[in-house]
Parts: sequence; structure tokens; C-alpha cells
Amino acid sequence: MIPAREALDRLREGNLRFTANVHGSDPFPSQRRRVELTNTQEPFAIILGCSDARVPAELVFDQGLGDLFVIRVAGNIVAPSLVGSVEFAALRFGTRLVVVLGHSQCGAIAATLEELRQPNPNQSRNLRAIVDRVRPSVEGLLETDLRNDLDALRKQAVRANVRVSANHLRHGSEVLEHLIEAEDLLVVGAEYFVETGGVEFFDVPG
Repeated sequence: MIPAREALDRLREGNLRFTANVHGSDPFPSQRRRVELTNTQEPFAIILGCSDARVPAELVFDQGLGDLFVIRVAGNIVAPSLVGSVEFAALRFGTRLVVVLGHSQCGAIAATLEELRQPNPNQSRNLRAIVDRVRPSVEGLLETDLRNDLDALRKQAVRANVRVSANHLRHGSEVLEHLIEAEDLLVVGAEYFVETGGVEFFDVPG
């Protein structure tokens, strides 16, 4: 089992390689590595990220086959099945780091803000389900001066949405609460910047 702090350092180092265009992981795993993973896996981090095609976690953090347990959904939202996926990896594989990974220029955030500013009565109920998950984290921002600066509003909304999802994982699951208290599970937020390739971690306990 890799401790959460060590896992976080691995992700930081991997992202530095990614932004420097220096690869430490073989993009084409050897047959030996594939065979090693046939009956077992030991991912050192769980990544709950957005489905955006520009944010593949394995590439962003320069990790190889079997290194990360990645859960992707538009807007990196938290729903019961996604919480269950995090619980599964934490319990089954002993993974001790969970990262909620948002990103700049997030389409789900933009869609939610558009819906709050100008509701669309014809929106698909499935798309609305995503918007409704994001809504509580961002609607309060529209009551501030940010409503007059759409670019700044979107930037703040990305962080707010990540924080809500991370807090949901910390406090919305008895399984994860127990692992946080008893076994040093760490849940942190992060933002990937599509403009630079860099990742900034935040709300990491001191």
C-alpha cells in the first residue's frame, strides 16, 4: 500500500514530466506488464475526473497501465454509483489517495451557468441530471459580483464544483469517512489547466 502523501508526490512529479514533454512511463506496456496485471492490480491513486477528451488522467500524470483507478463523468460530479466506485477501489485495492480532478474550460460548468442564467425548458432530462448535480456548487456565485464577469465566474465555478464533490466524498460515505479517520485516506481537489497542461492541487491538509 502506497501512503497518500507519497502517491500525491508521484502525481505531482508525473505532471511535471507531462508539462516538460518528458515521459517516464512507457506508452506501450510490455507483455510482461500486461501479464502481471492479469489477475491483480494495485492502483496508487483514485482519480474522479471529467470526461472531457482533453483531460486523460493517465497522460496528464504520466502514469502507466495499472497505476491509476480512473472514474470519468462530465463535470466530475458525485452520484451514488461514483461514490461506490471510489469505495470499491479504496476497499479492494487499498488505494489511499482520491483526487477530484476538475479542469479549466469545463463544458459541464459552462452548461450549468448557462442554464442558471437562461433556463432551457427543452433540455434532455439526462443532461439536466448532470446540470442539477453541478448547480448547488455554483449557483451561489451568481449572487456575487462575479455575475458581471463571465470569465472569472467560470474559473471560480470550476474550483467550487471540485470542492463540493470532494466534500461529498469526505462526508457522504460512511465507508470513506471510516477510511479517512482510521486508515489515512486522503481526498484532495485539483484543477487541470488545458492551456498549459499543469495541475494545481488544493485543499490538501497540512
